[in-house]
Amino acid sequence: MVFIMIFIGLAALTVGAELLVRGASGMARAIGLPSLIIGLTVVAYGTSAPEFAVSMKAGLSGQADIALGNVVGSNIFNVLFILGVSALVLPLSVSSQLVRLDVPVMIGVSVLTWLFAADGKVARWEGIVLIMGLMAYTAFLVYTGMKTSAGNTAGANSKPKKKVAANALLAMSGLGLLVLGARWFVGGAVSLAKYLGVSELLIGLTIVAAGTSLPELATSVVAAIRGERDIAVGNVVGSNIFNILAVLGAAAVVSGRVDVAPGALHFDVPVMTAVAFACLPIFLTRGRISRWEGALFTAYYLSYVTYLALAASQHEAAKTFGWAMLWFAIPATLLGLGVSLFYGVRAWNCPS
Repeated sequence: MVFIMIFIGLAALTVGAELLVRGASGMARAIGLPSLIIGLTVVAYGTSAPEFAVSMKAGLSGQADIALGNVVGSNIFNVLFILGVSALVLPLSVSSQLVRLDVPVMIGVSVLTWLFAADGKVARWEGIVLIMGLMAYTAFLVYTGMKTSAGNTAGANSKPKKKVAANALLAMSGLGLLVLGARWFVGGAVSLAKYLGVSELLIGLTIVAAGTSLPELATSVVAAIRGERDIAVGNVVGSNIFNILAVLGAAAVVSGRVDVAPGALHFDVPVMTAVAFACLPIFLTRGRISRWEGALFTAYYLSYVTYLALAASQHEAAKTFGWAMLWFAIPATLLGLGVSLFYGVRAWNCPS
């Protein structure tokens, strides 16, 4: 019965997100926004709606570990797994705006989350700060997008009103499915956590985080296949920014505070921040994410989940595995990224 609840909730979340993204994208294109801005806002925010619905439900139910774990786990999953798999399918081009503006914003809000969580909680006033940051970021993106696409507004204004209304109805239907799906999914996830005897934080970091990120995964992979690479990458970066500013911020506001478990503060939040930092040198390598970098990201996510499982079961190999990641894999990766960055910058300075 528990697995049926989780499956039905996940199906509702996925279908709801698809309807929401389709409807919202239709309305956004009607006013002439470019694909990168759509990927960073409409698509990213739409595919992050499951995280928003789940974390809001968890926050109102007093399940802070699921609310926090969902945000942190989803951000780690988005970068390491979704970008990794998408780049394995097809090397991804990276817009210069992402390197100059959006990735630094993602890094900044990740660091801010770590600072807010340092006292063991994200307070209501800190949640308000996060939400205000989202409003400012979104307003800036829409302003720059509208300015860039000013020449297309005349054609956009001629869109039939019926088409805009149909897209709005589609988006509202998706939102309704998201609310129902969140209720079923969180209920099933909590029951599963109790049945397995593991912490709600672990469930939030793995099952809930990966489950609610499936819309992002499907969107980015399909976008990569269809050549919409701005949407594929912008979806991930925008989703991570939305998850912190909107999802975590709203959860802190509605629940009064989101408590941060010591394990999340000392391991998972730093990993989320490190993952955000890792994007910058990769994105700088001639403005693309290569297949080997995608394979590296994917392998790191699998290693991260393996470590979580070992630590949760208190397996004796957990300490050794964590030590190996810290002292071998990470330095080797930093060396590889440094080499990529060196050759990428040299190629930019000395084009062939």
